[in-house]
Amino acid sequence: MHKAGFVNIFGKANAGKSTLMNALVGEKLAIVSPKVQTTRHRITGVVTTVDYQIVFSDTPGIIDPRYRLHEKMMGAVKSALEDADIAMLMLDARDNVAENLELFSSLKLKATCLLVVNKADLLKKEALDEVVKQCEAWGKAEVVVISALKQQGIPELLARIVSLLPESEAFYPEDTLTDKSTRFFVAEMIREKIFHLFDEEIPYHTAVAVTQYQEKNTLIKITAEIIVTRETQKAIILGDKGSSIKKIGTLARQDIEKFVGQKVFLELFVKVRGKWRDNDIYLKEYGY
Repeated sequence: MHKAGFVNIFGKANAGKSTLMNALVGEKLAIVSPKVQTTRHRITGVVTTVDYQIVFSDTPGIIDPRYRLHEKMMGAVKSALEDADIAMLMLDARDNVAENLELFSSLKLKATCLLVVNKADLLKKEALDEVVKQCEAWGKAEVVVISALKQQGIPELLARIVSLLPESEAFYPEDTLTDKSTRFFVAEMIREKIFHLFDEEIPYHTAVAVTQYQEKNTLIKITAEIIVTRETQKAIILGDKGSSIKKIGTLARQDIEKFVGQKVFLELFVKVRGKWRDNDIYLKEYGY
């Protein structure tokens, strides 16, 4: 008997969905940041064994759209709602439980649901027990307690997912890890460094576009553009005498080299495109 299915992860922006996705797949596919709205795309990771294939999807955090970019992000959530065999509804154990449950109820999911309480290691037992009690009282999903960052409860969660999968042939060849291109992950790794290195509005006004990906004999040459909305933001990204963009490049290159298993020459440029987040042509160009 072979099992296969789509397991999609939903939650608010601070739930730790990307960390869980990476833990379940065993590879860093989704970028991680403590800032909200880090994930902008639906990112797929495929786990295949002789007995099952699970197609995991990390979706953008559920938000009230303010820009066309946000509308595109919520479009990714909607598509994930429609094809889920199992929906993992994820909440931060420290967050407002009632608000999360109200949000999950509004999704009107028809799939089998697992209610995943993350960051359990950050609460004392009494407080965690109270959170679990509230979740169980909701009555619409089995409750699973984990810490994605600490890898606590991940094997148990995976076993529960497998037990709920429908019988099916695999959707992807067994060596498939994701449906996204290497260029996509390169851009995401650069964008992750911007989220880590800059505060306030800068990361949210930024997009990354890979304009060249050329495999040579000894290395891979990559050119990418960091898109911002204002000249003042460009100056911040560049830094004094180019110090900030050099730091972005160094940190991103290290991650990219690990991902592609080869030496990388990374060249970064900064381009100003005002209001790109509300421009359909720019959004399409940047992969949204």
